[in-house]
Amino acid sequence: MRRRFNDMKLGVFTVLFGSKPLEEMLDYVVDLGIEAVEIGTGAYPGDAYCKPEELLASEKKLKALRQAISRRGLVVSALSCHGNPIHPQKKRADADHAAFMSTLQLAKKLDVETMITFSGCPGGDAKAEQPNWIVSPWPPEFSKMLDWQWRERVTPYWKQAAKTAKAAGVKVAIEMHPNFVAYNPESMLRLRDIAPKTIGCNFDPSHMIWQQVDVTSAIRALAGSIFHVHAKDCRVDRANTMVNGVLDGKSYTREIERSWIFRTVGYGSDALFWKDMISNLRMSGYDHVLSIEHEDSLMSGDEGLKKAVAFLRPLLIAEPAGAAYWA
Repeated sequence: MRRRFNDMKLGVFTVLFGSKPLEEMLDYVVDLGIEAVEIGTGAYPGDAYCKPEELLASEKKLKALRQAISRRGLVVSALSCHGNPIHPQKKRADADHAAFMSTLQLAKKLDVETMITFSGCPGGDAKAEQPNWIVSPWPPEFSKMLDWQWRERVTPYWKQAAKTAKAAGVKVAIEMHPNFVAYNPESMLRLRDIAPKTIGCNFDPSHMIWQQVDVTSAIRALAGSIFHVHAKDCRVDRANTMVNGVLDGKSYTREIERSWIFRTVGYGSDALFWKDMISNLRMSGYDHVLSIEHEDSLMSGDEGLKKAVAFLRPLLIAEPAGAAYWA
């Protein structure tokens, strides 16, 4: 059977430009040759360009945002409200849940198919005040806490959230991230199984790299459930890792001491890595947008973005007409 692909688009997570006015930011993005924007709508990314409550209350503002994007030939790859809606502190949980709900409604209004967030992380029991990320079964109380988290907090929340998302016609892309309950393919698939057609993942290779997860193997394991992709790199420092391993709580700005740091695309992994990643995404059913996320502490946002675009653009150039992948 011959399968044809559309051109994969290059996008950017616009939280990078929080200080630029919307129109100026969009013009800058177009000038760089970027074709898609991922926009923050609250929680950790903030809502600099997209305040859901204001837009949902004003058809005029909603239309203005839609036109500002469409007249430049851009598309919205996703709305992002990365947060922790199952935080043990009710005020925090309620605020992030509210951002989640308003983002769903805004995505529906804007005809955006995907929204991105984190899986969240609860405490270890009903009396906890801070999240508890559990990654070891021993001492035995940690196994009990992990069971409690999924039974009492994770599964009930995401069952209901998935129903709301399905009703809105929006897919939820969970970004696998340490310190949250879905942080690798196994935990992501456990969460996805709550609502397989509605819950999937936002695949960010940088979070896999430092955990020593093979990126192409992870993509294949997640085939069919990758709804969105971040283009962000990571460099593991072999000297520091050989001494301390990959778990590292030091500040991201202590680069020379850390076991790993986030890097601009191409500064952590070479072109062959990214070619393999793109090819495996396509073979696994994803052919949408690579959204550049800049978190490189060694480069300004402007420098990092330009270098990422220059690196990725040649890898996404379409094959000649008639080219196809045989499957």
